Parts: sequence; structure tokens; C-alpha cells
Amino acid sequence: MDNKNIEQTFVFIKPDALKNSLTGYVLSKFSEFHTGLHFAGTRIVHVCRMLAEEHYAEHKGKVFYEPLLEYILGNLHYPGDPGKQRVIAIVYQGPNAVKEVRRIAGPTNPNNARNDSPGCIRSMGAVVPIIDDDGKAIGQRMDNLIHASATVEEAEREIKLWFRPTDIPPVMHMFPTEVCEEYYYFKEGKLFTEHVPGSICFLAPGNMVWKSDLEALQMLNKNSPAPCSLETVVAKYLVNES
Repeated sequence: MDNKNIEQTFVFIKPDALKNSLTGYVLSKFSEFHTGLHFAGTRIVHVCRMLAEEHYAEHKGKVFYEPLLEYILGNLHYPGDPGKQRVIAIVYQGPNAVKEVRRIAGPTNPNNARNDSPGCIRSMGAVVPIIDDDGKAIGQRMDNLIHASATVEEAEREIKLWFRPTDIPPVMHMFPTEVCEEYYYFKEGKLFTEHVPGSICFLAPGNMVWKSDLEALQMLNKNSPAPCSLETVVAKYLVNES
């Protein structure tokens, strides 16, 4: 693309926004009329634990990590109701997309959002205390309605984590793709190129994949250090699988 300011960014509408019927509000705030951005891809995702763990990998080990996973899995807002446990994942494209979406989203902490950017999306969110088994507050969870990529580099990682190339029109691809020429199977955290009982085929010859995914799989198959984990590659291909 000729315009160097054209970017893609990643957003997902979280379970708390869905439960409070704020989907239309969020989409209207990001409308092309207001932002100059347009959709490049959308998915309704029943978030599996693998995808949640990969998305929030940087927070692993922190006190709010497990509550954060439960939040994004939909278990906190729709306990016992898997039919409603989902998020809406979106790729927006346009001039300075990352910065524009972050501006409209507002600060991560809803309390700060209300003080510093009243009227932004996250100003309607909540800060929820995390309580241990003894009833003691040990941290906080931000129920802030949406996620929005913080940088161009983060947007690329997250788009590739949540979306397959075929979820985005080819003319809107901003990252290199390649056609897979092998079968790849996944079972219990291990990669196989031939079917083994209980394994899941997540890629087959002829499938369009992100070039970086294929390069990572080829390295992992040789037991060589790869730029990302196997789960990072696999997660998107198992979205909404039974």
C-alpha cells in the first residue's frame, strides 16, 4: 500500500460489553464516518483457554492472570452458559489505525478513563477487586469492555493470533502469506506432520497461512528455536472447533 499511514489494528469486544448490550455503542464509536477506519475482518469467537493464555502471555504469573483468563473466557459474566461465552474480534484498517482506536478506547483503567478521557469507551467500564479464599482483596481486574492493540507491532502479533489469512480479504492483507504444502497435526502440546490417534489436523496442503506461522512450524518441526510458541500458531486454527 502506498500510504505509509495505513495500518491495521486489532480490537475485541469483551464479555462485559456484550452482557451490557454495548456492542452497538462500541461499533458506532469506531464507525468509518467518525474514524476513517473500516473493517478488514470480524469473527465471533468462543475463546478457548489456549487462545486466552497466548493473548495474555505477558501477564502469566501475575496475581490477576487467572481472573483475567476467566474474564475473557466468559466464565465470570456467563457462568454455566457456554452459548453466550464469546467475544467479537475485529480488524480495523485505515490511517493511523492503532493510535485512533486507542484514542477512542481510552485509558486501560476505567477509573482513569473517566477522569482523563470522559466519554471514551472504557469510561463505562469497572474496576473489580480480586478476592482470595479468605475474603482479602489481593488485586484488581479491569472490566474495560474492549481490548485494543497498543502498538503497530502488537497489532500484527494479535491479528495473526486471532485471525487466519482467509478471514481477511486478500486485497486487505498487510502481512505476507504462503500456501501450506504439508499436513500439520496438534496433540497435547506437540506438533506432528503425520496423523497420530487423537491428534487434530490444523493445516493441510493448499491452506493459506501467515508466512511467519509456516516459518515457525518448520523450525519447530526441526526442534529449532522459533520466534513464537506452537500454541501461538495453532490457537487461531482451533477457534470455534468442538
